[in-house]
Amino acid sequence: MFSVTVRDHMMVAHSFTGEVFGPAQRLHGATFVVDVTFRGPELDDDGILVDIGLATQHVHEVVGALGYRNLDDEPAFAGVNTTTEVLARHVAVVVGERVRAGDLGGATDRVTALSVTLHESHVAWATYECDL
Repeated sequence: MFSVTVRDHMMVAHSFTGEVFGPAQRLHGATFVVDVTFRGPELDDDGILVDIGLATQHVHEVVGALGYRNLDDEPAFAGVNTTTEVLARHVAVVVGERVRAGDLGGATDRVTALSVTLHESHVAWATYECDL
């Protein structure tokens, strides 16, 4: 299995609902380093799983759409606690839609899985993995 990872970051504001979140129930900011890993069993004739330039561009667009936003105000997250896990899934779903649509070139035929990791800090992160 081959994998290619591209990295970006985002800064967001959000709050959580539920006593389990303690002080994070109040509005606060978070900065995430975002790693998106594309996986597949085969390379194309040029030895490529996914065009790194296209992957970087599309990940930047997906992550950039969330950056500098108060996620509490975003309709896509209405009534949802935007935990690190939920945000990782959101990025994976949107990037996956782009792969399936052919936006990342020939990767549609080769990328069979995605993994998205959001790093909250150097000691805590969450990952969402999905098959395409």
